[in-house]
Amino acid sequence: MTEEVCVQVKWLDHDNRAGLRLPAYHSDLAAGMDIQAAIEADVILAPGERVLLPTNVAMAIAPGYEIQVRPRSGLAIKHGVTVVNSPGTIDADYRGEIKVGLINLGDKDFAISRGDRIAQLVLAPVCRASLLQVEELPETGRGVGGFGHTGL
Repeated sequence: MTEEVCVQVKWLDHDNRAGLRLPAYHSDLAAGMDIQAAIEADVILAPGERVLLPTNVAMAIAPGYEIQVRPRSGLAIKHGVTVVNSPGTIDADYRGEIKVGLINLGDKDFAISRGDRIAQLVLAPVCRASLLQVEELPETGRGVGGFGHTGL
């Protein structure tokens, strides 16, 4: 059974919601809610180009949670269109419009229309770190081995 957490959602401009739906899950076990572009005219995203898209939606997230803005897998794999700062974070104390930064990593122009599902939102619990400054860190088998240290 999946735990449900109340997230308040608000249209920011009631007159600008024609053809849009609030973020929604599209299957019973989906982890992410799809969110739509609230643009007035089509946007053409050229290869390598970035754009920040409005959604006309704001949310009140419960303390102890965040909403992650993640790419839609179909856009990413089929067209090379993904979320620039993936995953983006919407903090529990933010009340402004959710905007989605997309980038076209593909080799063709990509058209975005009003109402297109452009990203997914995933509600996630947050743990905050309590930092303890020390002179030495405990040893591990890996040590300071960084990127690619285990080979291919």
